[in-house]
Amino acid sequence: MFESLKKKFSRTSEQLEEELKEEAMQEDNFQEESGKRFSFFSFGRKKEEEDVDESTLLPEAEEDDEEIIEDTPEIEESEEGSEATEEKKSRFWSRNKDKDEEDSEEDKDSDEESEEKKSHFWSRNKDKDEEDSEEGSEEEESEEKKSHFWSRNKNKEDISADGEASGGLFSFVREKTIQEKHVEDVLWDLEMGLLEGDVAMEVATEVVESVKNNLVGKKIKRSNDITELTYNALRDSVAEIIDVPGKSMTEMIEEKKAQGEPLVVMFVGINGTGKTTTIGKLANYYLKKGYTPVIAASDTFRAGAIEQVTYHADNVGVKIIKHQKGSDPAAVAYDAVEHARAQGKELVLIDTAGRMQTNTNLMDEMKKIKRVANPDLVIFVGDALTGNDATEQAAKFNEAIDIDGVILTKADADSKGGASLSIGYVIKKPIMFLGVGQGYDDIMEYDAEWMLNQLFSEDETAVEALEE
Repeated sequence: MFESLKKKFSRTSEQLEEELKEEAMQEDNFQEESGKRFSFFSFGRKKEEEDVDESTLLPEAEEDDEEIIEDTPEIEESEEGSEATEEKKSRFWSRNKDKDEEDSEEDKDSDEESEEKKSHFWSRNKDKDEEDSEEGSEEEESEEKKSHFWSRNKNKEDISADGEASGGLFSFVREKTIQEKHVEDVLWDLEMGLLEGDVAMEVATEVVESVKNNLVGKKIKRSNDITELTYNALRDSVAEIIDVPGKSMTEMIEEKKAQGEPLVVMFVGINGTGKTTTIGKLANYYLKKGYTPVIAASDTFRAGAIEQVTYHADNVGVKIIKHQKGSDPAAVAYDAVEHARAQGKELVLIDTAGRMQTNTNLMDEMKKIKRVANPDLVIFVGDALTGNDATEQAAKFNEAIDIDGVILTKADADSKGGASLSIGYVIKKPIMFLGVGQGYDDIMEYDAEWMLNQLFSEDETAVEALEE
């Protein structure tokens, strides 16, 4: 998800680094050095994991070398074939194996012992120790250390173009301060990239201004400083935009239940966004949480709409209240609310006819449904793939009927992420759920931290853990 925005964020860091590096070279204030070169996304990983990985390298090697030193004299002193001594030596080299093998060679020169020690060091924690003696040169050892660093926390050794920044580690002879001139072109490119990713204009402007304020004036010494500063600046600015406060629907159900009333939710939006399917998903979601929903088929205008919502209600096993096609949609909504009260049901989900925000007559009909049913929540259902269109539609519906929240469908197929980033900030209303697939279980409550991990992490397992 949101691969387009992730690439743009990473590219911003690379561009700022190139800008500062070029200026430093002209000022003769630049030097290359050896060290650990971090990627843009590596700053989102847990430091504890890195500490664990590094601890598996040298300390154990020192212990092994001490054991080798202790055991070697015993081998040299017992040239007459002491069986106990040879058993110790065999046990040392073959520990953690299913069986102990006896040494077939009693006289080994010092070169062979040295090669075997080196082979044992590099092959620790692997399933087999074969063929390592041919790979003991200093150049190959250096390459293996570097490979181990870059492949840490990954399932494979290959480094993707987006996963790790290119170039070696460098530092400045004299500490540099990021100035406005350094970020002007970089942030212009970022703003254009955000707009291309269907991010709303006001959101793109807010992100750029926030990043600029967080970067200008910061002092840097090494290339890693630039990467970390841009990562934190971007993450902080996006975090402020996507975290719109609001109650969850589950909390509201509990509050209404304590009052002996059902939570009444009305769904609005244009045709084709997945509104009716979303209602089926939510009915299934809350049914599994132990609540009893009822659906109102208040879309009485569109041919087949009643049959469609009935199909979903039957599939998930909830009651549906419906009238004949062409009947008053407000009356259907009213009957559903009264049914829920009479039967002690906790949730009423009202399906309405999809309509364009520019259709005045249909918008007036929607206002009538709201007036009669008196819903606790009015939720706009938008298609994440439509990007800026979804944001504009939500704004129009909000002006006409004052919506309380948003559900975005098809979020799993959204590579740009513009609507997810923009819609809540523009209308100042929270995203409540995301549709993430076609099945009834493919819906999740929106979580700002989850969104940040989608945008700023390449660790897919961490993101999946948050979903669960």
